[in-house]
Amino acid sequence: MPDFDWSLLLTGPYHDMLMAGMVLSLQLLAISFVGALVLGIVIALARLSIWPALRWLAASYIEVFRNIPLLAHMLFWYFGAPELLPQSWKLKLYAGNIEATSAVVALSLYFAAYMAEDIRSGIRAVKTVQAEASRALGFSYLQTMRLVVLPQALRITIPPLLSQTLNLWKGTSIATVIGVAELMYQAGQIESATFRSAEAFAFASVVYLSISLLLTGIATLYQRIYPARAL
Repeated sequence: MPDFDWSLLLTGPYHDMLMAGMVLSLQLLAISFVGALVLGIVIALARLSIWPALRWLAASYIEVFRNIPLLAHMLFWYFGAPELLPQSWKLKLYAGNIEATSAVVALSLYFAAYMAEDIRSGIRAVKTVQAEASRALGFSYLQTMRLVVLPQALRITIPPLLSQTLNLWKGTSIATVIGVAELMYQAGQIESATFRSAEAFAFASVVYLSISLLLTGIATLYQRIYPARAL
């Protein structure tokens, strides 16, 4: 049985492939997090809207996206969604990095549904008297949300949002099924080329574990410094 070859992880072209995959995985995490957070805020506000139709649309979005596996989302946005576009748009899409684009769209839309519920809970945790005082001072509904309620709500929801970020980080690995050259994809390519499964997947496992522990540590530290409470 061959010994564990550390040189595969520390030097050479296979090391470069793994590092490139790690960087791409982190890029997927960062871009998808921003997209999911922004969309999550919009959906959370829609869930609290005074208009029933808007509340129904937001609730429907959350139920649909949370009850379909992330793998199915990933495959749909890569294989299915482009076929619904006009031919000229489809050609432009395929001329670029459609794999990474599809992964970002799938991850952002999927995790926005989870973040929206966390943000909605944070908004409801802010005492209503603050919103009422803002409206009494002449602020509009959007100004009240943007300047008074949302900053406090986001502070309350940082721990659950970090938990969703952890799930998002692990979810980036699913992008390998559509050919995104992220960490798991590169590990699989190296395993196929060298049959050194232990080294390739050990590197991937250590990277996933390290980032996951970092996010968990940040969430734990934040909760100790700023205990959750209604504002």
